[in-house]
Amino acid sequence: MNTIGSEDVLAGEHPGEPEPLDPIDRTRFRRGTDLLVVALIMVVTLVLGLVIWWNSDFRATSSQPNPNPVAPPEQPLVFPPSLGEAWRATSPATPIPAVAGPVVVTGDGGEAAGRDPITGDVLWRYTRDLPLCTIASAWSLAVVVYRTDGNWLPTGDSRSGGGCTEVAALDPASGKRGKQPVPGQPVDKPVNLQRHSDAELGTRLLSDGTFVTTTGRRLLTTWRSDLVQTMEYGALPAIVNPGKQPRTGCEYGSVAVGPSRIGVIERCPNEQGDRLTVYRATNSDNKADEPAVVFSELVGTAGARLVAMANARTAVLLPNPSRLVVYDDQGAQQAEYPLSLPDEELRGDPDGLVVPLVKGGETDYWFTGSRTIALDADELRPLWTAVDTLGPGTLFAGRLLVPVRNGIRVLDQVTGETVGTAALDRGGYRGLVTMATIGPMVLEQRGADVVALR
Repeated sequence: MNTIGSEDVLAGEHPGEPEPLDPIDRTRFRRGTDLLVVALIMVVTLVLGLVIWWNSDFRATSSQPNPNPVAPPEQPLVFPPSLGEAWRATSPATPIPAVAGPVVVTGDGGEAAGRDPITGDVLWRYTRDLPLCTIASAWSLAVVVYRTDGNWLPTGDSRSGGGCTEVAALDPASGKRGKQPVPGQPVDKPVNLQRHSDAELGTRLLSDGTFVTTTGRRLLTTWRSDLVQTMEYGALPAIVNPGKQPRTGCEYGSVAVGPSRIGVIERCPNEQGDRLTVYRATNSDNKADEPAVVFSELVGTAGARLVAMANARTAVLLPNPSRLVVYDDQGAQQAEYPLSLPDEELRGDPDGLVVPLVKGGETDYWFTGSRTIALDADELRPLWTAVDTLGPGTLFAGRLLVPVRNGIRVLDQVTGETVGTAALDRGGYRGLVTMATIGPMVLEQRGADVVALR
């Protein structure tokens, strides 16, 4: 052992070595830079959180749900002797009065409102900082679609100037998103329904009871009840698997839906006349970008309108001369029925690319622009015609009601014979009138207004 004098160097503390750290001190920040880094991390995290929140759907959405149960009003047994206005609301987002469960849903600006059908009082509100595109009833829910800026899309895309991409499904009684749990019953999923999808400005929502399809000039999109996309047809905004769409560069003239099927009139480059295509709402491989086409055939002329679809039939209105042609699921013509329609009713495409039509059990009621034609719901064969009407009408108390100038005509559903007419002053309104009913209330959509009658 080395020694210096009488002192043992190894036996004591080594001079110049740092003092051992306490275990707690080993994790303690000792420098100002450490504290500065931590502060910067906290600030960045807070700012990112605020940015995400500021741009989130949560911040942009205001919901005032209804906490009380709502019972649907009782259906009338007989038609009332007269009808008068009970209430009205501005609702440009509903092309047809939207009856969902026990309420009437109206839409104006960014607000969808569930209203008491008897009084028109607002029971709930669902508001976003985006303008509404459209509202419809499907799956016992109110489906609302909002507009967003489409400037990120290429200029050649029909949605580059904006699109209808924000979709929510609302419980009609409460106004909350999704189907709400019922006490004592299993949870009925899905809940909290909100999705991002693709649809063009001016889109309409078409429901076949199982699927909902959006209309558009270049793209049709189909959803199932949880708002998951099951099919896209046309110009897809982001092509993952090229070559899956049957045709490119086509524009669409009118759209209709049947049981789990979609029909569309196509106008494609280098083709003589319009094309009728029917495809399925989904396919066996669940590939939403690969349409399962049932058939696709040229109709032999331009200016066609798709009128209605049944289980195995599709009816198309053709001009020069006006006639209704019915095709089967192989695309073969099954029947042709001559019609006497004014020439102006055969020009152009219908508003929203949808022919006004109401389904009523064994009969479909089609509005041509000046008359209502009843079609057999299976064969799509014309049964009778009511002239000088303003819309397709609606069923009420066992009768068909059709709007006419200065009133509502009451018709026998089977024969089309006039049972009576209820006088009604629409204050000079002469446009299309679409209708719906709920309980004792008859609803009319007159342009941007929903008017409730009783």
